[in-house]
Amino acid sequence: MKQLALKSADDFLRLYNSIPDKFNTVLQPRKTFYGNVPITAKEMYEHTKNVNSYYFGEINIPVTNEPDILSCRREGFEKLEHRTDFLLNTVYDGSCDEQWSLRKVCRRFIWHDRIHAKAMYKMAVKLCGGQNIMNPFYFT
Repeated sequence: MKQLALKSADDFLRLYNSIPDKFNTVLQPRKTFYGNVPITAKEMYEHTKNVNSYYFGEINIPVTNEPDILSCRREGFEKLEHRTDFLLNTVYDGSCDEQWSLRKVCRRFIWHDRIHAKAMYKMAVKLCGGQNIMNPFYFT
């Protein structure tokens, strides 16, 4: 699962880096109870990158969200693997009365990356044309 979570971060970064216009969009602004929905490639990337510290923090691994989505995810796994009990899949009481384990963190990374990568890809194809955008997730 670690390798899938790292591949997902790498694929997300490759998709993002392939988008020539990261600051424009074809989407209309929308709000949810969480706040404004990210609508540019830059906003989608920042949002997705910035869950690294949150997800790792839920299992007591302190990391930052910098410099990029792949580096900070690698850092989180490296810090985790310095624990002698990291493969026990310990369940932690996280924020918002939600329980977290390493397995859940990995699943959540992959799920979160994918939903935002799909939105980013679809938006970027409309904005820049499909021939210009990498498709490492193989969206149709």
